[in-house]
Amino acid sequence: MTRGLVCFDVDGTLVPGTSSCAWVAAALGHEAELVAAEEAYVAGTMTNQEASIIDARGWAGHTEAEILARLATLPLVDGIAETVTWCREHDLRPILTTLAWTPVGRLLAGRFGFAAYCGPVPEAVGGRYTGGVAEHFDEYGKRDFALAQGFAPERCAAIGDSRSDLPLFAAVGVSIAFNATPAARAVATHAVDGPDLRAVIPVLEAQFSSV
Repeated sequence: MTRGLVCFDVDGTLVPGTSSCAWVAAALGHEAELVAAEEAYVAGTMTNQEASIIDARGWAGHTEAEILARLATLPLVDGIAETVTWCREHDLRPILTTLAWTPVGRLLAGRFGFAAYCGPVPEAVGGRYTGGVAEHFDEYGKRDFALAQGFAPERCAAIGDSRSDLPLFAAVGVSIAFNATPAARAVATHAVDGPDLRAVIPVLEAQFSSV
């Protein structure tokens, strides 16, 4: 029987020092424009939908195989596999709650064993990206995706670092700001820093020990 849900953000949490979008954009040639859009989103002057439109344009004409090859080199924090394994061994369902494009979630879920993922969907036809967005997604979608997994809020934990995690942090029983911004730390129930994701395990263990 699964006792609870653990939600992991991607950009800034599993991916340190950059975002998956910026990592791809650096290879495709629109990094400056994308980083400016991400900064505007963090500042609250741009929606994620608007930022996604800007980023998607840079993918136009590139193949799914090209993007996947770049994502395979994505920098990641240590301890992801071990933390996911710990969750499963303790009957907790690990999922990705992220605003990263769905190819990112798909790659990480397949590599590490996350049970589900969400995110905006880039439009592709015949294995090549069109430069459009097939399905938009935002921070409230992250929250709703997590709560739709079927667990009571007190049986849910969320790990994240920034603005896109705030609605989810407010909805779950325990929230962990991992290497996070001041805004995320201010609302999280716990704050943890370090280069290894396993640093969050003691918080999760304490939360779910009585569940």
